[in-house]
Amino acid sequence: MSLLEITDLHIALPEGSQRPYAVEAANLHLAPNEILCVVGESGSGKSLTARAVMGLLPKPHVKVAKGAVNFQGEDLAAAPDARMRDIRGSEISMIFQEPMTALNPVMTIGKQIDEVFRFHAAMLGRERRDRALKLLDDVHLPDPTQIMSAYPHELSGGQRQRAMIAMALALDPKVLIADEPTTALDVTTQAQILKLIKEMQKAHDTGVLFITHDFGVVADIADRVAVMQHGRVVEEGPTAKILSSPEHPYTQSLMAAVPSLTPRPARPRSEDKVLEVKNLDKVYRSGGALFGLGKPAREVHAAEDVTLDLRRGETLGIVGESGSGKSTVARCIVRLHDADAGEIILDGADLRPLGRAALRPYRSKIQMVFQDPYASLNPRTRVGKIIALGPIIQGMSQQEAEDKARELLEIVGLDARAFDRFPHEFSGGQRQRIGVARALALEPQVLVADEPVSALDVSIQDQILKLLDEIREAMNLSMIFITHDLRVAAQVCDRLAVMRYGRVVEEGATATVFASPTHEYTKALLDAVPGKSWTPGSDTFAAQ
Repeated sequence: MSLLEITDLHIALPEGSQRPYAVEAANLHLAPNEILCVVGESGSGKSLTARAVMGLLPKPHVKVAKGAVNFQGEDLAAAPDARMRDIRGSEISMIFQEPMTALNPVMTIGKQIDEVFRFHAAMLGRERRDRALKLLDDVHLPDPTQIMSAYPHELSGGQRQRAMIAMALALDPKVLIADEPTTALDVTTQAQILKLIKEMQKAHDTGVLFITHDFGVVADIADRVAVMQHGRVVEEGPTAKILSSPEHPYTQSLMAAVPSLTPRPARPRSEDKVLEVKNLDKVYRSGGALFGLGKPAREVHAAEDVTLDLRRGETLGIVGESGSGKSTVARCIVRLHDADAGEIILDGADLRPLGRAALRPYRSKIQMVFQDPYASLNPRTRVGKIIALGPIIQGMSQQEAEDKARELLEIVGLDARAFDRFPHEFSGGQRQRIGVARALALEPQVLVADEPVSALDVSIQDQILKLLDEIREAMNLSMIFITHDLRVAAQVCDRLAVMRYGRVVEEGATATVFASPTHEYTKALLDAVPGKSWTPGSDTFAAQ
């Protein structure tokens, strides 16, 4: 028996869009106590399908043009707004991808949960408080009483997501929609949230519609899978069947792009050291009383006694969760942040104490590719000028620099005509290619890539990783690759340094670290990788 049935759903886009429908002729069904994963890349229509169920489409520009969303005999696509307000939260709830934007920043967590009860249920104040405390305890939040009085910004990402799950399950809804609820979370927190959703689903007999682009998550949590492409459901079936023998070419291509957890064969290690980092320290300080006022002084040791070396043509991966210090180390190496102590030796010179003028000759030798291609490119500057600016500052003539920019655009797989366009005219993957071209314009010896693919779809991620590898080979580059994704690290990195709380807790060849980790934290990271028992491309899959 279906709890939710989506039939021939068409979601119309505004006139002038690239296609008439964001979702076209979609058919899906969800049974009680079942987890259906809807998988697809950006623009596939999976999130809009979920929002159509909730009645949260951005009307009137985007709306259901045809089809039905049947929930227990009622077509939600035709339901009035007043009826949808009654249904949302009480019978169908949603966990959003980014809890910081979904939670009210000026209300405590307790008041936000209380609001759900006050709107939908006739309960006394004490009863509502007791129920809220129990919900926070059920989702394994520490000290529920303290969490009740906390504001969203006072919680970690994982704690905010748990609070959202508590709110979503407050009234025992029959359907829970989870829209990429673990995308922004660290791997161990992600594993905890997936386990929690399964626990809550079993306890409440809830049907879960789980939106994701991560096949590792699918392998861990799904009973059935539906794959969407360009607004259409192109394949659907039991998880074991889809993961072991996908039929549609798009599904096959998505799975082929998922990095394997088996590290690639090790390359010979050069004796030539390009970069050495010795005993690096970085402390962030905040607060401090002024005339007896203000918050107490606080110190965070973001990097503590970090020692690393990078050889010619080698890719060194620095892995760890948020707050481990890996991005701080990267930014200290390229001198975007000033380290408090230690040495950063490049070409025999210690970069750490150098002033701006003395540092300039070394700037060209070490360049960075940033995590967010949206934020790292000037939106008001044409792409060609963005790429050419570095060489011009270093003394190259404008004509030479522009010619080089056109050549680099070709190298990173973009048409040279992109030279005169602005960043907003490109997709996320194309913007990241532009970021790579800008970093290569100065012909660096060392490329520092800080989570360069974490914001990209799996197929685009695969393209960027292959591009970086090709460029590293062609230019004999040395690379520091920052990531929290161990699947990516396995396929990109020759060596790994695992960081926790600002310290390197384990270092070694990637294959060695994966095969026999020595530190408990490394073991925990490897154990928490989504779908670790599933190997992309294999014809067998053991259901979880």
